[in-house]
Amino acid sequence: MANIAGEALGGASLLIKGARLLAQRPRLFWLGAVPPLIMSVVFVIGLVVLITQLGTITNAITPFADAWSPTVASVIRALAGVGILGVTVLVMIISFSTLTMAFGAPIYDKISEAVDAELTGQQPEVDESWTSSLSRSLNQSVVLITVSVLAAVPLFLAQFIPVIGQTVVPVVAACFGGWMLCLELLGPSFDRRGLHTLHHRRTAMRARRWRSLGFSVPCFLLLAVPFLAVVVFPVATAGGVLLARDLLGPGDRTEVRR
Repeated sequence: MANIAGEALGGASLLIKGARLLAQRPRLFWLGAVPPLIMSVVFVIGLVVLITQLGTITNAITPFADAWSPTVASVIRALAGVGILGVTVLVMIISFSTLTMAFGAPIYDKISEAVDAELTGQQPEVDESWTSSLSRSLNQSVVLITVSVLAAVPLFLAQFIPVIGQTVVPVVAACFGGWMLCLELLGPSFDRRGLHTLHHRRTAMRARRWRSLGFSVPCFLLLAVPFLAVVVFPVATAGGVLLARDLLGPGDRTEVRR
């Protein structure tokens, strides 16, 4: 248990270390803040629209409650509304990180390279064409978003389980969201080391799952706060490099076992 706590706290500390590294590079930090600022505006508008229509949506998906007593119907629809908001935020954060990484790829690659160079004095590089990298990144983004949407369905239904739906499910959702976010944030560092697949990232994360979750769950929760992502995302990118080095070692290229 002590080792688990130590690993989780060590992962969380990478955010602080990432912030310190970026504080020495204010230009990169502010450049990295631009993509999440733009995406935050778009996603907040979408969230506001959802909230204004939440009553209509919950009524539409719970027609069976019309025949029940007003009190029971209100409780069921309130739970449905909370569930819809919860899974929407889960999918939105993962989609947000995926789209922001794609939109600001050149900037986040620079941040990632600068952190690697700061720590090693050199930048591990793997020759790959820009078109090949873009195509692979887009395919991986589609996979991550699809998995997130599919996972959101059982999480939504689990919201209706008394007690468990209000205690265990939010924790599971945060851990799942953090795990998916971590897969995205590790991308630039793994790519530079010639480890291009999601399988490589998952394998490395499983070997030190508590360190990975200790880093990624706080990132996920912070990104859930509107516009805080403007600050968090560049820092999380730098922290992702530090986590990749913890998972793989400082070498230019590390082979992950299948």
